[in-house]
Amino acid sequence: MRAVVRFCLLTAGLASLPIVAHAQWQAVEKVKTYAIAGKSGAELYESIGARGPEMGGKARAIAHTGFKLTWTRKYEPQGDACVLVSAQPKLTITYTLPKPAEQLTVSTRRSWETFIAGVHKHELVHGDMIKDMVKEIETASVGLTAADDPDCRKIRSDLTKRLSEISNKQRQRARDFDKIELSDGGNLQQLVLGLVREQ
Repeated sequence: MRAVVRFCLLTAGLASLPIVAHAQWQAVEKVKTYAIAGKSGAELYESIGARGPEMGGKARAIAHTGFKLTWTRKYEPQGDACVLVSAQPKLTITYTLPKPAEQLTVSTRRSWETFIAGVHKHELVHGDMIKDMVKEIETASVGLTAADDPDCRKIRSDLTKRLSEISNKQRQRARDFDKIELSDGGNLQQLVLGLVREQ
């Protein structure tokens, strides 16, 4: 009898909680390339420096990971409060990588394949960071409640502040990762040296 009473109390308690929805989603991931010239590893890397994606209008990168993120959100007044009951992301990640325009010799092609596989792997880490950010946003969003907000206005301002903090954290994480990878002895530096020296 006690077990039945406990179960009924638990059920009643759960029924009084706000109903929130966590929908399953999956990122769409795409690869696009830009053409580079050259037949040797050194020439290919020089072309990357001239044609790579611009970063902040100052320097060019070897590769780049960009994304487009939109949300479908449902806000629901509950008494005098407002609850964000669902937040469904639509995420597209695009990896931009270099691609030689000319046929390469066997030795150069071998060096290039090692280089581009490593660069692509590096960019996939950035992609994982973006997906982690979206999951964190989803967790911080769904179930968010603002008291004294029957028109669901205050909750949007609260959400914007949270999302800004999460986004800034992701950008810093990406910068820290690049700094390590590009440092002396870092993975990307070793990949560049291997390409230029055709190892």
